[in-house]
Amino acid sequence: MTDKGDGKSWYGIWCLSVWEASSAAGEQRPDTHSEGEKYGAPRAYDPHFRGPVVNRSCTDVLCCVIFILFIMAYILLGLAAWVNGDPRRVAYPTDSQGYFCGQKGTPNENKSILFYFNLLTCTSPSVVVNLQCPTTQICVSKCPERFLTYMEIQFKYKNDSKYWTYYSQFCRTTFLKPVETLSQVLLDNDCPSAIYPSKPFLQRCFPDFSTKNGTLTVGNKTVFDDGSGKTRNAAELRRAANGINKALDARAIGVKVFEDYATTWYWILIGLTIAMLLSWMFVMLLRFTAGLLFWIFTFGVIGIIAYGIWRCYLEYSRLQEHPGSQLNVYTIGIQTDISMYFRLKQTWFALMVILCLLELFIILMLIFLRDRIRISIALLKEGSKAIGYIPSTLIYPALTFFFLSVCISYWAVVALYLATSGAPIYKVIAPQGRCEHENKTCDPVGFNSTEIAKACPGAQCHFAFYGGKSLYHQYITTFQLLNLFVFLWLINFVIALGQCALAGAFASYYWALKKPDDIPPYPLFTAFGRAIRYHTGSLAFGSLILAIIQMFRLILEYMDKRLQKAQSNISKFLKCCLRCCFWCLEKAVKFLNRNAYVMMAIYGKNFCKSARDAFNLLMRNILKIAVMDRVTDFVLILGKILVAGCIGVLAFLLFTKRLPVIIEGPTSLNYYWVPLLTVIVGSYIIAHGFFSVYAMCIETIFICFCEDLERNDGSTEKPYFITPTLHGILNKKQLVPQKQKK
Repeated sequence: MTDKGDGKSWYGIWCLSVWEASSAAGEQRPDTHSEGEKYGAPRAYDPHFRGPVVNRSCTDVLCCVIFILFIMAYILLGLAAWVNGDPRRVAYPTDSQGYFCGQKGTPNENKSILFYFNLLTCTSPSVVVNLQCPTTQICVSKCPERFLTYMEIQFKYKNDSKYWTYYSQFCRTTFLKPVETLSQVLLDNDCPSAIYPSKPFLQRCFPDFSTKNGTLTVGNKTVFDDGSGKTRNAAELRRAANGINKALDARAIGVKVFEDYATTWYWILIGLTIAMLLSWMFVMLLRFTAGLLFWIFTFGVIGIIAYGIWRCYLEYSRLQEHPGSQLNVYTIGIQTDISMYFRLKQTWFALMVILCLLELFIILMLIFLRDRIRISIALLKEGSKAIGYIPSTLIYPALTFFFLSVCISYWAVVALYLATSGAPIYKVIAPQGRCEHENKTCDPVGFNSTEIAKACPGAQCHFAFYGGKSLYHQYITTFQLLNLFVFLWLINFVIALGQCALAGAFASYYWALKKPDDIPPYPLFTAFGRAIRYHTGSLAFGSLILAIIQMFRLILEYMDKRLQKAQSNISKFLKCCLRCCFWCLEKAVKFLNRNAYVMMAIYGKNFCKSARDAFNLLMRNILKIAVMDRVTDFVLILGKILVAGCIGVLAFLLFTKRLPVIIEGPTSLNYYWVPLLTVIVGSYIIAHGFFSVYAMCIETIFICFCEDLERNDGSTEKPYFITPTLHGILNKKQLVPQKQKK
């Protein structure tokens, strides 16, 4: 699968305009062979050359050995993480002692909800620092439903023991009678000083807030006793609950997104299946009606974007007449609920402007590139013939997708097990955040009798995270970085393997003098086997370079997020420059690697020599590459947009309940844009998988064509391998060898 960079497309269009301008002015095109001598001499004629070299040897063996060693280390890392990690620590909330709530086979099996003794302490700064509320937390089976204080229970227990039976289920230890004083109970952290009406949210008890006549209440009360003799109001409790919510907002959104996926998963699968069938149909039709499909792509994309502009205008007009139309982004601020932004007219206006600019850009590109459309259609037809003779290439994206899925799944599982490795670690947490021992490790057993408890009254020893003091636990961060790096290496290797295998198959098609009689049997299987047997080291070498660049980019982004508040204008400028440089470097390396894999598939040389030959060939034929390849890319991008756009429009109408007459979609969604974006992005990826075969086919054919022009002159002794139809079109565009120029 290929990954085309936007920067190269702009460069190709610029070269096209320069070439056309020089041709219109009557300028002589430079002799590409004489000008390209500094990029290496053209390859000499070889009468025995008939396509990809069969007799080849293993290349870049050292890199192959290193790659295999890294994979073995990666497997061992996964086994170590599996032995030490426990994903249940993510699925279940954890009490102050580090025990899971609701885990089967434990005393907390029927206690799946986390209860906070004193929620009012959650306004402490330590909540943000440690992501833990500095109060005792226990597992309970249900949340409190009424107001009660410990002192009230001591009086009511004398008349009715049911009060203590109800209250005691929210205590850490079981008492037959509430005989201990309030100060002793609070010192030992045995029971809460008060309980309030609450409801479970994200498996945690949160106050049951409601609004009565515009006033915030808890259990229909605006003020209440906190159990220590102080009167509190609902607003204070709300601020305390928000302190925890800041640490749980991401998880809350994740739960809602998961609910949306659980509701719409089959609709998403149906949409992706339709996208796959639509992409396959377009690929099949390209062989017979490339010209017609090009215009279908073109007007289809223009029509879909026009529909988007019209829909944005309708939403903008509707919100313009709405009473709250004066709201804007600055008024609502940053919201975790993204659907809030779709209630603003500015959002729809911005989308309308973006779509208008995109529509104008496509129309201008069609106008300026109209003379090259016939050549693009001819290349598409030639690519369709190659794919028609080697239909197994259309199945290969599924194999690449499978390999990528395995790599992504393994990385995610290892990362999860590494993050949950170790034993419970307890930290000192002070309610006011003013203890010199805060964040130090501690032992919850007998903590109240230690010197820390005496030096910091009110300090508590609470569960913080999972870790340990062994060598393995000390290098968890290093292992996570290794996990990420090997993951990037494997992802790039899988993509490189696909590019090399497809290039070898299509090169076999091109260098067959009599098509399809001279095409070797099972060309894709043969090319895949050659790539694995002889060029694993070279593919790993090219993938390693890309993985290092991507790792630097990720580290740069991480440092930017961590040091965002401490950045000056100069550091921000340098950061932007580094981002730009690494982005350009990654695109350039991807482009060079892809062409190096084509040369490797043909001649069987190592990575460095293949990259050098590809670079020299591109430099000797830079105008040909810029003119032909970029225009064809533009056509294929239109096809991808058309597939994703068609499925996206249908998904939008379905998830927003605009198709009740035809079909009834999901009844209730938290964020309808979640499944919508999933369908659109998934459809584009599927279309990219199919059309990337075309892109690799055309790129391989064009590289082989440039080699063909340098090797042969079209005579009987040195015939061209390109088909006469395509050669006739290219010949009219002056893409002929120097020997035929007068």
